[in-house]
Amino acid sequence: MSMQQENGSQRYEIRFSGAGGQGIITLAVIFAEAVGVYSGKYVCQTQSYGPEARGGKSKAEVVISNTPIDYPKALGLDLLLAMNQAACDAYFFDLNSDGILVIDKGLVEQ
Repeated sequence: MSMQQENGSQRYEIRFSGAGGQGIITLAVIFAEAVGVYSGKYVCQTQSYGPEARGGKSKAEVVISNTPIDYPKALGLDLLLAMNQAACDAYFFDLNSDGILVIDKGLVEQ
């Protein structure tokens, strides 16, 4: 895993995105807990979703660092998971030039 260098600390930033009901938030919570327990690194997980129960915009971020995390939000994504076209359209431009884009090819067309 390649991590961004910033003031001696290394950060790796991930955003999981899609529609409400796709398990985006659950995925991020489980992933963050696994990283925190098993990697020995610092981890912070944040989430945001619309007022709709299902189908509304949903995103969750995980920041991983080798030093304590002073800002919990992702600033430049190293990995973006886009589970629908709206999420890909909304968050693609936050992806670093050498970042990884993972899509659901059945729901993301471009």
